[in-house]
Amino acid sequence: MNVCMVAYTFYEGDNRVRRYAEALAARGDHVDVIALLDPLSQGESSKKFTVLNKVNVYRIQKRIINEKNKFTYFFRIISFLIRSFCFLTIKYFKFRYKVIHIHSIPDFEVFAALIPKLFGSKIILDIHDIVPEFYISKFGLNKKSLIFKLLIFVEKVSTLFSNHIIIANDLWVEKLTNRSVKKEKCSVYLNYPDLNIFYKREKKNKNTKKFIAVYPGSINWHQGLDIAVKAIGSIKEKLNNFEFHIYGDGPEKNNLIKISDEMKINHLIKFYGIKPLEEIAEIASEADLGIVPKRKDSFGNEAFSTKIFEFMSLGVPVISSDTKIDKFYFNDDVIEFFISGNEKDLSNKILEMIKNEKRRNEIIKNSKEFIKNYSWDKHKNRYFNLLDLNIKKH
Repeated sequence: MNVCMVAYTFYEGDNRVRRYAEALAARGDHVDVIALLDPLSQGESSKKFTVLNKVNVYRIQKRIINEKNKFTYFFRIISFLIRSFCFLTIKYFKFRYKVIHIHSIPDFEVFAALIPKLFGSKIILDIHDIVPEFYISKFGLNKKSLIFKLLIFVEKVSTLFSNHIIIANDLWVEKLTNRSVKKEKCSVYLNYPDLNIFYKREKKNKNTKKFIAVYPGSINWHQGLDIAVKAIGSIKEKLNNFEFHIYGDGPEKNNLIKISDEMKINHLIKFYGIKPLEEIAEIASEADLGIVPKRKDSFGNEAFSTKIFEFMSLGVPVISSDTKIDKFYFNDDVIEFFISGNEKDLSNKILEMIKNEKRRNEIIKNSKEFIKNYSWDKHKNRYFNLLDLNIKKH
């Protein structure tokens, strides 16, 4: 079967897109991916075309993740829509894709597949993040704004255009089916970790005296990294041989650097760029602690973070904010929760986790059992069946 994936993302660092594409390629399907090019990368993601684990990756547009202005953000995704529409249409007449799997954000990227759909391709819309809530969180708008209402309309039209909708968690299914799409047209697929990449391994630096905490991912306001940086700054005199490593990029990065400078904690907070999944797995496996400090805003409160699954798979204990989504899937046996947005509570939990090796080991042990039911290997056949059934059904 010929399949095309379209995603406004950097392919190497996107677990969800890679997992689908590489699973299909491994079973013998022809898979093309249309994605972004990272101009700051020196590796494979800086090339316009590469083959990665039998997947053909085409990078059709450069992107630096620095959009603080909603118009700049909108212009870039519209540009990608136009480019991907043209590129996908040309590719379609060569490969005649049976399925085109569109990864949102944005929802309206599905219309890049307009011509293939007219000729019979089946369209899967994969909603990683619900766009209306994400957009108002990113740019400080509210639900009464005209833009929010317009994005709800776009969501409805995009789901109507698609043959099937994949939604990233159970809370969002309820929200989307109440306002935009019928429940029978939807499936829930969490961002399951690929255990071929994220698996527990021996620490290479096990004799180091440093205690390393890690955050890998996007650096947006809803991720709450400023809360973590301030929490660390408030206890800097108590932190010996401690470092917090942040891997990723986003519009809040410069603000985090500024906070670190003002609090004089540059020696404690280290910033690194976006890394491929394989490198992140190696890096995070060396860590003593994972920190996921999301805010309880309208988006972050319900946005599932696959980082938690990945830390669990690597055998790294996690401190996470007590968001609605994380309390839905996890409990105190597998995560050390802190009160979202509460710097003091987070700083106390960091100190407790540093001092209490018994608690860290308890979380690691419980997480090892918990994650067994949430690996991609246990769920990829559901995805294969979804694609195969959609081809036969429509």
